[in-house]
Amino acid sequence: MTAALSALLLAAGVSAPAQAQTTPGWEMGEPRMVTPWTADVSPANALPEYPRPQLARDEWRNLNGVWEFAGATEGEAPPFGQGLAERILVPYPTESALSGIQRHEDHMWYRRTFEVPRDWRVGKDKALRINFGAVDYKATVWVNGQEVTTHQGGFGAFSADVTDALKPHGKQEIVVGVEDRTDATWQPVGKQRNVPDRGIFYEGASGIWQTVWMEPVARSHVDTLGMVPDIDTGTLGLTVHTGGEDGRLTVEATVRDGKRTVSRTRGAADEPLRVPVPRAKLWSPDSPFLYDLDVVLKDRGRVIDRVSSYFGMREIGMVEGEDGRKRITLNGEVLFLMSTLDQGYWPDGIYTAPTDEALRFDLEQHKVLGFNTVRKHIKTEPDRWYYHADRLGLLVWQDMPSMKTGGRPPVDAQRQFETELRELVEEKKNWTSIIGWVPFNEGWGEWSREATGRIADEVKAQDPTRLVNAHSGVNCCASLGDSGRGDVIDWHAYPGPAKPTPDANRVSIDGEHGGYGLEVEGHMWFGEGHAYEMRPDSESLTEAYVANQREVLAAARNCAISGAIYTQITDVEHEVNGFFTYDRQVAKMDFDRVRAINEEIIREADGSGGGGPDPGPGTPGLSGVHAYKFDEGSGTTAADAVGDADATVTGGEWTTGVQGGALSFNGGGQADTGASLVDTAGSYTVSAWAKLDVADGGFQTVVSQDTGSNSAFFLQYSGQDQRWAMSFVGLRALSPTKPEPGRWYHLTGVRDAKAGTVELFVDGVKVDERGACGAAASTGNTVIGRAEYGGNQVDHLRGDVDDVRVFDRALSDDEVARLAAGE
Repeated sequence: MTAALSALLLAAGVSAPAQAQTTPGWEMGEPRMVTPWTADVSPANALPEYPRPQLARDEWRNLNGVWEFAGATEGEAPPFGQGLAERILVPYPTESALSGIQRHEDHMWYRRTFEVPRDWRVGKDKALRINFGAVDYKATVWVNGQEVTTHQGGFGAFSADVTDALKPHGKQEIVVGVEDRTDATWQPVGKQRNVPDRGIFYEGASGIWQTVWMEPVARSHVDTLGMVPDIDTGTLGLTVHTGGEDGRLTVEATVRDGKRTVSRTRGAADEPLRVPVPRAKLWSPDSPFLYDLDVVLKDRGRVIDRVSSYFGMREIGMVEGEDGRKRITLNGEVLFLMSTLDQGYWPDGIYTAPTDEALRFDLEQHKVLGFNTVRKHIKTEPDRWYYHADRLGLLVWQDMPSMKTGGRPPVDAQRQFETELRELVEEKKNWTSIIGWVPFNEGWGEWSREATGRIADEVKAQDPTRLVNAHSGVNCCASLGDSGRGDVIDWHAYPGPAKPTPDANRVSIDGEHGGYGLEVEGHMWFGEGHAYEMRPDSESLTEAYVANQREVLAAARNCAISGAIYTQITDVEHEVNGFFTYDRQVAKMDFDRVRAINEEIIREADGSGGGGPDPGPGTPGLSGVHAYKFDEGSGTTAADAVGDADATVTGGEWTTGVQGGALSFNGGGQADTGASLVDTAGSYTVSAWAKLDVADGGFQTVVSQDTGSNSAFFLQYSGQDQRWAMSFVGLRALSPTKPEPGRWYHLTGVRDAKAGTVELFVDGVKVDERGACGAAASTGNTVIGRAEYGGNQVDHLRGDVDDVRVFDRALSDDEVARLAAGE
């Protein structure tokens, strides 16, 4: 098969013939759910496609198929020359039905035999390499009883030169030993769990889970390609990295547009080359044009290796718009990145799609639904997934698979995580579709904010051509806070969308939102499902999606978010918030309406938004529009000294305040103003004197405003941070130190709708400011002494409050200082 024919086969999705399997005894397990492709899987059809599209050779043999298998114990001797009792279909994880094993083993053996074609001339002119797409987690490989390689990391590819271990002829034996303890250790696992929950963590996926194949290579050969497109100069930066023996190595690189030769460049191997691509056709979601690339390696003028590849000419960047806010650009033009969360799980193959057609299906449906981007969520995929994304024209946010949640990883686990992150970036930085790296998600496995910032800087240094999103969901969950590093500010909100605003150096995106769920009888992994908000039928689900996406468009225009990521493309196990059921059998929404709103967002979110609403000047002076002095000393009414919204007091006691009286609460009670005093869509300021009885891990709210769900704002003590805070759900502007119980503090929370910020002042001094474009709409009552969360009254104050004031504008720093000083 010639290199040209190989390229044609790749384009058609056809592979070289798989090696015939003769080992009997394999039977597929019983999938809990089947996909449209489950029945297509067989020993003769176990992912037969060529697995490495960006470095293709015309001679290769697929080693997927039936292998011998056995569970093992730690320290057990390898079973050289011994038949194993069970049969497994490689490359499907041991826990999957498609593997035929359908259980987890901490330690396991794989074994099979193979023959090397005589016409490959291995041992004479060429070496033999055996390649593994991915093995989870620690792998040791022996050929004919000789150890040829080891690898640690469940998501990285690795290879072994097995030439010296081969017998002169006949059958060769390969044994692979694997250890995978999943979340019993701190190894990166993504969402795999030994005991999956009925929530957001799923079945484990152990052992060989991507294609295994062998190929002959010259003693000196092309090892990897480094490709960096430059659309400004119309060139491809190309470095042909070589492996094997040294020589006087040169390369010839030919760029083709179909049958037309675009350019031919000659130079030294292992040195950077500038390959001309004149009048380049740029790659984009609307026009995903790819150039073919043939690389010939020569030693003293003699051809010793040939590989075929491809690339797209595109550039991802940032630009500051007329409104002064940064946005993401593709090829120099603002492009809103409309994405789904794609977790890459399958009910029959778990981590491994049953067929290449299935692998491509989810990506094709992104285009059908009007998306231009995919977030590959804390998982990686086989090379062919990125190849399909390149060809279809989908941008990709690539997450690093996280360590388990809960606690802080030990130092050795931190180092291994960073090693595997570097491996991920190095192996995947040629894919045209990948436009950004995401090292951390919601604080899972994060060990320090400083380390997160350092890691973001190091990833940017390793690949300066893409965006680095240091921490997706930095506002959420186990996050240790914003390191300020990277190119992206990323918040999560359900149903959201999240509305962070760009800062001086970073764009902002909604990293996760939506999550509307629908149960479909007969297509459930469990008997019931989970979502962030359930809907009763497809029509209601579609309506919720469209309404939610209209808020995304508003956030793009008003808050300058550059992208949004909807959860998710398919259901996964217990989660039922997909566009498709987990088995890909049922489409759950009206796809025409979904596509229409998505395309509208991409078309209209062009960076021309005018910023936040103009709230007007508000009422001048420092008296406020409502004020509560608490000087009554008795009764159940706290008078509004400025307006007409007297508060009804329950569960509180009158006491001495900073000046005159105050109200004291003991973890219950409130002063309910009976009215919505704050227009949360505009600018406002809320101030109060507060004194805590205790400052522990519980939340305590001084002033808030109800919405029927979660308070629109919270002027509070954050027990999670043990700091004063001015908060929205998922966002806190925090004081730098913990408050002292028994001491009075003057607290002021300022919401500036035009600037898109929320600020906290303590004793008249600004201590924190956060970007916060959007705010929860509220017509509920303003309340003193407690908050609302999940529709419940919570976070009751344990302490005293005095002189609460409400302003219908954002006070200046000087005004807040004067207010705290008693003016």
